[in-house]
Amino acid sequence: MGSTSDLPVMKKAAEFLDEMEIPFEIHALSAHRTPAEVESFAKKAKANGIQVIIAAAGMAAHLPGVIASMTTLPVIGVPIKASLDGMDALLAIVQMPPGIPVATVGIDGALNAGILAAQMLAVGDTDLQNKLVDYKENLKKKIVKANEELKEIKYKFKTN
Repeated sequence: MGSTSDLPVMKKAAEFLDEMEIPFEIHALSAHRTPAEVESFAKKAKANGIQVIIAAAGMAAHLPGVIASMTTLPVIGVPIKASLDGMDALLAIVQMPPGIPVATVGIDGALNAGILAAQMLAVGDTDLQNKLVDYKENLKKKIVKANEELKEIKYKFKTN
């Protein structure tokens, strides 16, 4: 992430990866303030066993694109709502030049970034695929349960 101020958003990805039992690292790296450290991380990531990178940044949000320019690993960008309701970060991450793709989730969409990273890793991992199937089945069950609970709410003109 671009700075530790992004951690309240990014903890959702960390919690999901933890739940799926996927080892991960967390770093605060700034494309503008620590460019040498970003370069070192990006260029060594594959050799260090990293398979997917989730990069979060707000405002100018160059971190995901800079990392993607220095590695062949998949990079998932998380635009952080730091200014302009996060639209500046979203556009900075999603509008990459040809040859430097960054998969991009919604503003503050760290949970989806964690899920997408897990889905990428699950392509060759049956156990992880099964965990994701269970996770998505539980999402469905939560909605079904919530809909049942809505039936108990009474209003004068409610018809169901």
